[in-house]
This record gives sequence, structure tokens and C-alpha cells, in this order.
Amino acid sequence: MRNLKVMMSYNGASYHGYQIQNNANSIQQTVEDAIKTLIGEKITINGCSRTDTGVHAKGFVFNFKTENSIPCSGFTKGMNALLPTDIAILSCEEVDDSFHARFDSKGKEYLYRINCSDVRDVFAENLALHYPYKLDVDKMREAAKLMCGIHDFAAFCKSEAKEHLATTVRTVYSIDVKEKGNYVEVYVSGDGFLHNMVRIIVGTLIYISEGKRTERDIINALETGDRELAGKTVAPGGLYLNKVFY
Repeated sequence: MRNLKVMMSYNGASYHGYQIQNNANSIQQTVEDAIKTLIGEKITINGCSRTDTGVHAKGFVFNFKTENSIPCSGFTKGMNALLPTDIAILSCEEVDDSFHARFDSKGKEYLYRINCSDVRDVFAENLALHYPYKLDVDKMREAAKLMCGIHDFAAFCKSEAKEHLATTVRTVYSIDVKEKGNYVEVYVSGDGFLHNMVRIIVGTLIYISEGKRTERDIINALETGDRELAGKTVAPGGLYLNKVFY
């Protein structure tokens, strides 16, 4: 039995998230169907994360076990010939039998892209948030420091999701806010993330720029878990799973 570790990228605009759902188009189902066509085995892939509807990935990792002897290079080429053009297999390697894409992950980095040009970029539709105002990047960077470290991020989580969690404490390694032309990119890395956590972090930083929230609001949100003290949940189209750390 072989254990294959695969990295892929995808544009999630046309999918109802990564995970298989009833009567909805998902990344997982699309990939598993292509694997079955290629190697003749019905398998279940183990994904590193569960991205939401409309969210993208630049470096999503999954693994699966197979009896098939197809070379990794042949798997990559064959899959890319079968998959739709909004999903691409980037690499494939044979790994130790114990490797699991989700459970062995040490952390992840997410990227959120914001287009700050006056006129929306039609070629970035569903790939970035159009925000036609100047962002105060310096204020955002200072506020971001408050959310780094070990905190209870209950205020930065979708309310319904918290009911099924043992803890809402997470460690954020870093939050970097970068300007690239008309775009502002927010990179958030940590050991794990709550439902909508990155999108709420970005929404909070936008509110900080607008003066709708203060640094004291962030401190209080982390201390009390009050969702109203954090910012809005920004749209999913600007979010990318950028890297997975092992």
C-alpha cells in the first residue's frame, strides 16, 4: 500500500467549499472522481483543511493510500488532464505510511487580497475584495500585532461554529500587511483557525483603518469573546489557503 502526498491549487469560485456535500459541487468530490477515473480505485482523500464556499487555495495538501503503482509524475500529468481548468495538481510524492495531511500539519498561512483601486478590476472578480478606498496600512499593521500570540479568538469566529468546539484558543504566529500596487495583501499564519477567523481578522483591520474600531476594541474582544467588538466578516473571494506547514 502506497501513501501519496499531493499538493494542488484551485479557484474555489465555482465550488461549495472543499468538503463533499449532498447536492453541491465540491473540490473533494471533483478530485476523488478524477482519481477514480485515472487509477480505477474509489478512494477518499484526506485534506489538510476545509475551505469554505468561494475560498481558493494556492498550496492545498491532501494524501491518500492506493495499491496502484502509477508513478508520481504520471499521476500529476494524468490528473491535470482530467481535472477542470480551475483545479491543478502541483506535485505528488510517496511518503511514509503514517503521514496524514490534516493531523500532521503544524500550521497554515492564509492570504487575503484587497483591491483598493477606484474602479473594480473585472479580471479579479471573485479573486479579491474590491474596496475602493485608501487603507491606512500603518494602523492596520499596529493593530495586527495585538492579535498575534496565544489568544481566545471566540470573538473572531462564526457564532454557530463555536458550539461544537472544545476550545476557541488559537496561536497566531504572524499577521503581515503588505502593499502591492493597488492591492493590499494580508498574510495570517497560525497553528489553526476557527470558522471565518481570518475573514473576521481582515474585517477588523479594515474597521481599524476606517476608525470604526480601536485597538482597545481588539483587546476587549480577545478578553471577552464579544463578537460585536470585532469587525465584519469580509467576502470569501479574497481568501486563499496559501501554505501548509509540516
